[in-house]
Amino acid sequence: MCIGAPNVISIRSDLDVIAARMAARDLARKMGFSTVNQARIATATSELARNMLLHAGEGNVMIGRIDQEDRQGLLMVFEDHGPGITDLEFILAEPESASLIPSGSGLISTRRLVDELEIASEHGVGTRVVCRKWLSHY
Repeated sequence: MCIGAPNVISIRSDLDVIAARMAARDLARKMGFSTVNQARIATATSELARNMLLHAGEGNVMIGRIDQEDRQGLLMVFEDHGPGITDLEFILAEPESASLIPSGSGLISTRRLVDELEIASEHGVGTRVVCRKWLSHY
């Protein structure tokens, strides 16, 4: 569940990708994420927002704090109404082969940067990617 109002950023240009990256990093810093994890969150946000712009032309990014059971984290939701990801099953099943598909490399690198990644994509309808990065206190 999101704590407070999430920040929603419309992605329509490279400047919007930068704004989303900065918003995610700023929230991560305010939440107390390490500088390494701030960079991971910023990179994941940039990768997915840029993919959205490149493949769908536009979309929205929602960035917010989440509280689940006894842990807090950062939630990022990317939604577009683009063509969808046709090779999603292949990309997710064969991560080492994703580099062969230009549209797959961003998803694989993002999966390594966040704690949880969920992808729903339907051909001709669009794509929704949900990322979570949990705050650890050790």
